Amino acid sequence: MPVPGRRKPSDTVTPSQQPYNLHDRYSLHRLCLTAAAGGVLYALGHVGFGVWPLIFIFLVPLWCALDNSTTAHPGRAGLAGFIFGLAAFGSGFPWLLKLIEVFFEGNRLFGIALWIAYGAWFAFGFCVYALLVWRMRILGWPMVVAGPAPLLLLEWLQPQLFPSFAGAALIQTLPLAQVADLGGPLLLTALVALINVYCYRLWKRLRGADMALLRPTLATGLLIGAVVFYGLVRMHPSDTTTAALRVGVIQANLGGLDKRRLAIEGHRRHLQQTRELLGKTPLDLVIWPETAYGRAIRRPLPVDAQTIREDLPVPLLFGGTSVWEQDGQRHSANSAFLITAAGKIEETYDKNLLIPLAEFVPFSDVLGDVERIFPHTQSFRAGTTTPALHLGSTAIVTPICYEVIEPEFVRAMVRRARPQLLVTLASDTWFGDTQEPWIHLAFARLRAIEHRLWLIRSTTSGVSAVVDPSGRVIAQTGLFTRENLSADVYPGHVSTVYAQLGPWPAWLALMAVLVATMCRYAYPVTLSRDRQQGGAGLRE
Repeated sequence: MPVPGRRKPSDTVTPSQQPYNLHDRYSLHRLCLTAAAGGVLYALGHVGFGVWPLIFIFLVPLWCALDNSTTAHPGRAGLAGFIFGLAAFGSGFPWLLKLIEVFFEGNRLFGIALWIAYGAWFAFGFCVYALLVWRMRILGWPMVVAGPAPLLLLEWLQPQLFPSFAGAALIQTLPLAQVADLGGPLLLTALVALINVYCYRLWKRLRGADMALLRPTLATGLLIGAVVFYGLVRMHPSDTTTAALRVGVIQANLGGLDKRRLAIEGHRRHLQQTRELLGKTPLDLVIWPETAYGRAIRRPLPVDAQTIREDLPVPLLFGGTSVWEQDGQRHSANSAFLITAAGKIEETYDKNLLIPLAEFVPFSDVLGDVERIFPHTQSFRAGTTTPALHLGSTAIVTPICYEVIEPEFVRAMVRRARPQLLVTLASDTWFGDTQEPWIHLAFARLRAIEHRLWLIRSTTSGVSAVVDPSGRVIAQTGLFTRENLSADVYPGHVSTVYAQLGPWPAWLALMAVLVATMCRYAYPVTLSRDRQQGGAGLRE
């Protein structure tokens, strides 16, 4: 429905405007190549490859393709989005293929089929995104609305095994990433998308479009300036009134499967390295990684844990397996434990978000015997609560492995427990020497910024790290190295805007998309010559 008193876009086409034409109608192969180029830019600009400036232009090729797709065939817009998603997935997620050798006993055909299926689901999301952008552009909405809003919805609503946020790339330029404490990763994505809008307008101007750039340049410059100013202020060291906590992190570099077969050796090596570290510096807390203790710990609590800690004179936070009986059945969980100074385990946290095919098999009760297909899959029971572990008066929340990449899950943990410290335990050995451990660390750093908490990441084989509330890495290990870390952290709780309001940018995006897909925007949007002849070359 047009806004009263304003002209329809179709009324604004005049012969004097017809000479402008970005391209002739895109052929199918040109459409696919352009969209694929955007997908590759997305992968290269993300945290895996780390060429972060590319994240500011990755949407431009896709938007140009959509503005030149055929009006009568929305399927071309969907195809462009699907090709974009396939290119992004194929370029950015090859590290997932490493799991074939680990969990499928080298059954490459089955593993590749799952990888392709996941890639198709990832690409389907961008297919829907492209259709929404195309629809909003057809109704005359400018790219500043049509481009960013559907992207935020996609990242917010599409279920993903490994969530992907375009804004996460900004962790590589910390001043821009600090606004994450205001709106989480979706606010970072909104910032990235708005800069893409400016680059899109600049590209069209360079290609001959009669498009004003003064106001967009000023607006984009003010936006970036304000974000950088906020970031520099937040990154400025502030005086702390809390006492330092000296922590040690043990990285024993044990192979993923070896830990289960060599539980005794793994325990011995963690104890040995802890003694080495204590011989160099006094510690208030030692942290071992996920499943560092290979034998099951039987509940109920409390449990005397002196046989685990042995002669270590320091509290120990570590990952292991809990076992208990309920209703005549034996259950187990992937857990985090804290041994107090008195040598007791009085609290534990059970991992809530289990990884399919690694920690449980979906519908295993229906599928029957699946051990032949998934010989290394655990049968863990998911936790249902997110309690903090307490080191004296210091509350510590412990998202385990995959959980730290889910911003809303960590936000829920923080809101319930009001912790002073984040400790995440992980095992990335399965992925080998790929981008995944670095991606995992980057997401963990964002959680530190979002909640302005010190974060400690302890892994079996790297990358372990100590991160301050601004996302700066204070200390870190290498990948597949035997190392010990020690650092001072300063526990303290700060309630951020994001912790209180959650993903509010997504709610704004939802309202924008609902309005923009149902109402025509009465703004003088002009059409290029090929649109008038049956194409869809939109021009603002």
